[in-house]
Amino acid sequence: MRYLIDTNILVRIVGDGDISDNARAIITDCENIIYISSESVKEYIYLVQDDRITVKKQFRSLEVFDLIENTLGFNVKYVAKEHLRTLVKLPAIENHRDQNDRLIIAQAITEKMPLISSDGKFSKYRKSGLEFISSK
Repeated sequence: MRYLIDTNILVRIVGDGDISDNARAIITDCENIIYISSESVKEYIYLVQDDRITVKKQFRSLEVFDLIENTLGFNVKYVAKEHLRTLVKLPAIENHRDQNDRLIIAQAITEKMPLISSDGKFSKYRKSGLEFISSK
């Protein structure tokens, strides 16, 4: 099965953060194909360059795409016109204005992929067609 992971899952994997046993089981199951949005890659680069996250020693020297694609075995899902069309249709959700998150949500909806995240606000997009898996 195909899954999309959010930026915070990548940050937790390369840092010292925890993810739920359920999320870890999905991500490590070799039968599953794990995707990460190019929007998450952009966010990750910013967080590393701005020293906002701590990265495990073994991941520090790796170039971002080498880390994501070769070391972790994830696939990058690039933002496409169809994702932006879905983004435009997403309703405004109270207390959730993060456009990076909303674009990742739009990708998951468009691609019909469950989205794994620890951000509980994502569950509010189920009415818009998001299949959400909480990693808490």
